[in-house]
Amino acid sequence: MKKIYTLILFLVACLSNAQQIVSGTVLDEKNKPIVGANIFIDGTYDGGSSDENGNFKFTTTAIGNQILVISFLTYETLKTPIDVATCQNKSFKLKESVNSLDAVIVTAGTFDAGEKARVSVLKPLDIVTTAGAMGDIVSALQTLPGTQTVGEDGRLFVRGGEADETQTFVDGIRVAQPYGATTANVPTRGRFSPFLFSGMSFSTGGYSAEYGEALSSVLLLNTQDEAVEEKTDISLMSVGLGLANTQKWKKNSLSFNTAYINLAPYQKVFPQRADWNKPFQSLSGEAVYRYSFTSGIFKLYAAFEASQFDINSESINNPDKIRVDLDNNNFYLNSSYKGNFGSQWQLFTGLSYGYSQNKIGLDLDNVANSEHASHLKLKLKKSFSDRVKLSFGGDYFITKFDEDFKPYERDIFNSGYNANIAAFFTEADIFFSKKFAVKLGARLSNNDLLDETVVAPRASLAYKISKNGQFSFAYGSFTQAPRQDYLKYADYLESEKAQHYILNYQYSKDRRTFRAEAYFKDYSDLVKYDTDTAQFDTDFSNTGSGYAKGLDIFWRDNKTVKNVEYWVSYSFIDTQRNYKNYTAEVTPSFVANHSLSVVSKWWINKLKSQLSITNSFTTGRPYNNPNESEFMNGRTKGYNNLSLGWAYLMSQQKILYFSVSNVLGTQNVFGYEYANSPNTEGVYNRRTIRPTADQFFFVGFFWTISENKKDNQLNNL
Repeated sequence: MKKIYTLILFLVACLSNAQQIVSGTVLDEKNKPIVGANIFIDGTYDGGSSDENGNFKFTTTAIGNQILVISFLTYETLKTPIDVATCQNKSFKLKESVNSLDAVIVTAGTFDAGEKARVSVLKPLDIVTTAGAMGDIVSALQTLPGTQTVGEDGRLFVRGGEADETQTFVDGIRVAQPYGATTANVPTRGRFSPFLFSGMSFSTGGYSAEYGEALSSVLLLNTQDEAVEEKTDISLMSVGLGLANTQKWKKNSLSFNTAYINLAPYQKVFPQRADWNKPFQSLSGEAVYRYSFTSGIFKLYAAFEASQFDINSESINNPDKIRVDLDNNNFYLNSSYKGNFGSQWQLFTGLSYGYSQNKIGLDLDNVANSEHASHLKLKLKKSFSDRVKLSFGGDYFITKFDEDFKPYERDIFNSGYNANIAAFFTEADIFFSKKFAVKLGARLSNNDLLDETVVAPRASLAYKISKNGQFSFAYGSFTQAPRQDYLKYADYLESEKAQHYILNYQYSKDRRTFRAEAYFKDYSDLVKYDTDTAQFDTDFSNTGSGYAKGLDIFWRDNKTVKNVEYWVSYSFIDTQRNYKNYTAEVTPSFVANHSLSVVSKWWINKLKSQLSITNSFTTGRPYNNPNESEFMNGRTKGYNNLSLGWAYLMSQQKILYFSVSNVLGTQNVFGYEYANSPNTEGVYNRRTIRPTADQFFFVGFFWTISENKKDNQLNNL
């Protein structure tokens, strides 16, 4: 027994002698001590924590070369090799984590909305609660700085660019026909319902090299990755009916919505200024199917719309009205997969197909056109560390457009084109610190129709000057093929080009956000032509040019007043172009130099109601008066639209909603149409272009059916 005790004491002594002391100090990059850091030797339970002076000390039985791990919240984990025998009183520095919530992000030119946005100037799609927007994403975006209100068109005009200079993407894949069909001076709407989208990114310029064929901006819409629960939404409206449903299973889910719109009953109650033979009617629907894999997600999105209207269009140059009878059919299919593989690799791939068909009657003449548009995309992303990420990939766009014009009792005239665009892009995100980040990229594209290859560099950086404030700068070269109206007659043109320079300051704290952004855009190779309108015998060229510069300011506050949230947008723009058939470089007719929007929403507990108020104001827009010698010298009066919306919760899942636009009944003027030739007194007569109606009234009943009995459609009104 004595021998056993002696052996035990010997072994204990040996173990005690084998223990080593590891000690040191944990500091940040400014040599300040880090308190409470966790320190241990990898693969063992030996370790400790740093004290108020950053010091630590512990014993270990490990010997030789080991890996010491030091970690602390908001700092990057440090793994460093040590020799246990000599690791005493050494200093270790931790770098601030670039993935922390208060780390710098690049914000120049971009508004983000969605639960995945680190700094969101908008809540997830809550801009569709804007009074007067009537659930149209594009109309709501027109309350943000950098956009222009062009009431007779309805599309998105950004920073001096025309509407077709903005491209729309769903889950990273392009939508070739994002707007509904329309005719002159009758505004259109976006094709997409907000119900299926979880967020968006609206870039007013300087956007990523991943996106091309957009001269001014891109709108990125992201469908929901997963359904929260099963539910049904029923909508009964003064303009039509709507139905939406979501089904959810273990790994997959399906959501859809459909709507029937018919303005005929509404226009019998509220007569219009326009002379309708058959008011606008449409049947539309959307669906998204999702399947979750272990390391990725597959989504299939589909949308369709069939619409028609018949209107007698007035013109100062025709004694009789021109009858426009239009039927449009549109279909869009989008499939995508996003997943992780290997060591810090991410794969994204997608394919879309869009089809649009128009049959147009112009009195006794007929026009029929169709467009087939596809987009194939592949993107790979590699995270080498938290500080360096590289993405690269390619796009392939296919467009086939055909149009037949059949004048009365004459031969058919055919026009159209086939275009294929192949593009490759690469981009690196580099975080030098928690306060400083850089994004560098380039895009190479080849258009076989135009027989040209273009390289477009992109760069942006951001620097954090305080805990809640930062500056961002972005530069980019952007190209876009000329619009459809030109390419169908002239395939010898070149792409139009623009250079963007953007300086941004953003401050965000405690549900308040302030943004100020200055920009300059330099346009080149814009299309010019020598006839009144683009036609088959027009002489086209790329000799046009222009610029746009301005300041955008945005303020959002969701805290100061209880149950009230509001945002204020102001834009100043100075822009001129010499393009189309312009005779000089002037401000285009769709641009107002000053724009101001105020949007507010107030939840009133006692009345179980949400009150929405939107006021949009712009200064006058230019127009050309041939009675004056100077080109585009006229200015319309200012535009003002005060809209109200009222949502009343009849019960938790039943809402009665009412809204009215232009409450004050302002007689807004969009412009003037002048006669092609003077009258007997040598004066060019004109016709005022005004809205089809000064006000729009809407009443709707919205009913949500779900298991939890709490969901409703309030956030979508």
